[in-house]
Amino acid sequence: MRAIPHRSLAVAAGALTLVTAALPGSTAAAAVKAAGHAPKAPVELTVGDRTRPLNVEGAPLFGWRPRDVDPGETQTAYQIVVRADGGARVWDSGKVASASQEYVPYTGPALTPDTGYTWTVRTWDRTGEVSPWSRPAQFDTGLRDQDWQADWIRRTTAEADDYTLARKEFAVGSSRIVRARVHISASHQYALHLNGEVIDHGPAYEYPDSGYYRTVDVTSRLQEGRPAALGVQYHWYGAGQGRPKSEPGLLVRLEVEHADGTRQVVVTDGSWKVTRGPWKTAPRRNGDGGDYVEEYDATAEPVGWDRPGFDDSSWQAPQVVGAHPAGPFQSLTGQETDLSYSVIRPRKVTRLASGALVADFGEIVPAMPVVRFRNGEAGRHVAMHAGYVLASDGSVSRSKDDNQSTDLTYGHTQRDGDQTFRSFTYMGFRYFEIEPGAGVRPEDISAVVQHTEVDPSRTARLRTSDKGVDAAYDLMRRSALFGSQWQFLDTPTREKGQFLGDAVDTSLATMSAYGERRLTRQAITEFIESQARYWPDGRLNAVYPNGDGKRDIPDYTEMFPGWVWEYYLRSGDARTLAAAYPVMTAVADYVRRHIDSGTGLVTRLSGGSGQYQYGIIDWPATMRYGHDMDTAARTVINALGVDVFNATARAADALGKSADAAALRRDAQNLAAAVNAELRRPDGVYIDGLKSDGTQSTHASQIANAYAVAYGVAPAADRDRVVSYVAGLGMQMGPFTSHGLMKALADRPDKVVERLTDTEGPGWGNILARGGTFTWESWDAPETGQSRSHPWGSVALVDVQESLLGVSVTAPGSARVRVRPPLSGLDRASGTVPVQRGDVGVDWARSGAAFQMTVDVPVNVTAEVHVPARAAAGVRVTGPAASTARFTGMRDGYAVYQVGSGRLTFHSR
Repeated sequence: MRAIPHRSLAVAAGALTLVTAALPGSTAAAAVKAAGHAPKAPVELTVGDRTRPLNVEGAPLFGWRPRDVDPGETQTAYQIVVRADGGARVWDSGKVASASQEYVPYTGPALTPDTGYTWTVRTWDRTGEVSPWSRPAQFDTGLRDQDWQADWIRRTTAEADDYTLARKEFAVGSSRIVRARVHISASHQYALHLNGEVIDHGPAYEYPDSGYYRTVDVTSRLQEGRPAALGVQYHWYGAGQGRPKSEPGLLVRLEVEHADGTRQVVVTDGSWKVTRGPWKTAPRRNGDGGDYVEEYDATAEPVGWDRPGFDDSSWQAPQVVGAHPAGPFQSLTGQETDLSYSVIRPRKVTRLASGALVADFGEIVPAMPVVRFRNGEAGRHVAMHAGYVLASDGSVSRSKDDNQSTDLTYGHTQRDGDQTFRSFTYMGFRYFEIEPGAGVRPEDISAVVQHTEVDPSRTARLRTSDKGVDAAYDLMRRSALFGSQWQFLDTPTREKGQFLGDAVDTSLATMSAYGERRLTRQAITEFIESQARYWPDGRLNAVYPNGDGKRDIPDYTEMFPGWVWEYYLRSGDARTLAAAYPVMTAVADYVRRHIDSGTGLVTRLSGGSGQYQYGIIDWPATMRYGHDMDTAARTVINALGVDVFNATARAADALGKSADAAALRRDAQNLAAAVNAELRRPDGVYIDGLKSDGTQSTHASQIANAYAVAYGVAPAADRDRVVSYVAGLGMQMGPFTSHGLMKALADRPDKVVERLTDTEGPGWGNILARGGTFTWESWDAPETGQSRSHPWGSVALVDVQESLLGVSVTAPGSARVRVRPPLSGLDRASGTVPVQRGDVGVDWARSGAAFQMTVDVPVNVTAEVHVPARAAAGVRVTGPAASTARFTGMRDGYAVYQVGSGRLTFHSR
């Protein structure tokens, strides 16, 4: 991600402190004091949410997890020490009184670029006991633009689909290697090779004036006194969704530090050699993503090109663009996100009567197909086809409607002997067919699945009394992960672009299901940049980065402030909040300028075109379910406008801007009042909006009413009536907007369960009943040819966690959480939710009038626990942390307790 300016950090750090409230009363405090155990050493040390970062930009942000065996424990202070790799102390924070354990800023002297450091931390608990020091953790600083001292190079070519191989040989010095790093950037994709092995992959789907680089540790991959070969295979293929056109280019800097104090540096320059990669010219797969069909020619492959001793005398010298920054390549920032790769085998391989092999991977995956040809014959061409569904004869369907209007063909021209086809670029597919006569066995077929890197040990779990709920949850969790690549995608097959609305939905799911932070932070930062690049009037690009330039959708822009707040609530990352705040206020100004002085409503919110003009509402168009698009002041747009003001007000409060917050709240209140005055029928139901002549629409859509509830517009006195109207319409909103529907139904958990499990009507249950393994773009995707791999339908995972398992984050950084199991809909549920400060565990069950719930609360977290009960007298609390529970009152059929860390079990009758 981009390094957010240090001045933003100063604002945030000075204005915002996260403190876990002490449990009032003294039973909990007394119990902890009596126990008197010192905290254990902190664990899970991170810098910017990474355990071993190699390219830290700006002031590091430290994180850790405090540990304590005593119940009800919090962190009251910390101390951080940073040392250079040689052991010299660089910074000692001293004892800092704070409960913060995430995004704690380094405030010492400037760190040296491209240098290794170690750090350690210790913490104090509520009784003043101090922990042992943590095990040291390491991080490296990144390169500034002026530090590269390397040339951008490329092969001279006019090819629209440019595959280039580049190489450089060098001799490694004889002194022991103590540290070696490769820094690399390439446009658009690359595979980095060292001595015959692929050691890294990366993209640069960014604008060339503001790109990314990656850093790879190669210390253990080089041998003293031996020759070495550095190779890069890069791929530039013009503009597409999520991919600015840029220009072909490669930049590399390898540094090797030896024990005798010498340093070797190998950089891209005119001494490198380049040649055309062994791909044939092929057509585009579609007109959206802009990918090309991969036609690999193994007869043209320079075998051994990435190993020392290869004869590259026939290769050409590169075109040297210039020393970085040069030409269009003006600035680079260390990329924080990573991909995870795993090899999978088909669940089933079928040989058709024709002799073709069809591999079924069991589910739709974002992957690169891999096929081994054991006995290749030079010049034999093998056609292969990926796809989403099978045709009636068992072959892979080539229908455009079945495959998102995308040509999923692959080709491989064999050379003699044993060889392996490996696709360079991922696509989404489930089935893979290889034509007859290719000499392939079932065991020769595999695929490499890729997705954004997450910690698998922290994957959210859920199991309930309803298998349909469980299946829908698993579908959403898997879809969110597979739709998260170097960017949040709309689909891994067609556009493959980071649309703002799609990113918001998928990000909420990945943060909730995997504790993901880095990809969300990168995406937020990129959309921040989109406003600066394209929209001085406060809008944001609908897709960013993107190959077709300036383009917006009004309600996507309105979604941004709420997304930033949700990220901050989950993470506690004040630096990003501070950086986003000016963009949020610009969005608020954009909305405010469109408020009609007569009606008080947001009217004709500028932006979009065609079916998106003044707001997309829902998408695809069939998912609008008759919504009246012939309206000038739309209820959905106005409800989102209320959220823009409220989310920005919350950010202002968090950053200490109380005057801003008060003004923004007045804006929200005034707009909500106007909606309630102008956009309701006499029975309190919301209509879709006002026509240009000021008359009301006669249509009252589910989305207009769901959004009025979800975004707090509906008055409390009328809320139940509106929710009943929403519930009575079943499912008349698309996967894209389903989070708004589920939020509106939050107090009707039986209806939430119905929407998740209905196998006949629209919804996740129907996707599963029809064999779907990935959430769809629309509930009618098979009938309309829409995407069958659209992760935006994963967003309702958040609502399953909050409404059915019962876990919600209520304070930034998860300093406080709420556990509130539903009163109906399910008989039992158990699971974990990864929050910033640890994993919250819940296991509850009801049997008749009896209810039992066990809750696990991480150290440094306070939980508000709601126990279904008629009266407090009917509740009993047991378990190691029972002494931390303090009853605070009865509320809406629950006995409410405030509890500290540890495990507690609540019993009620």
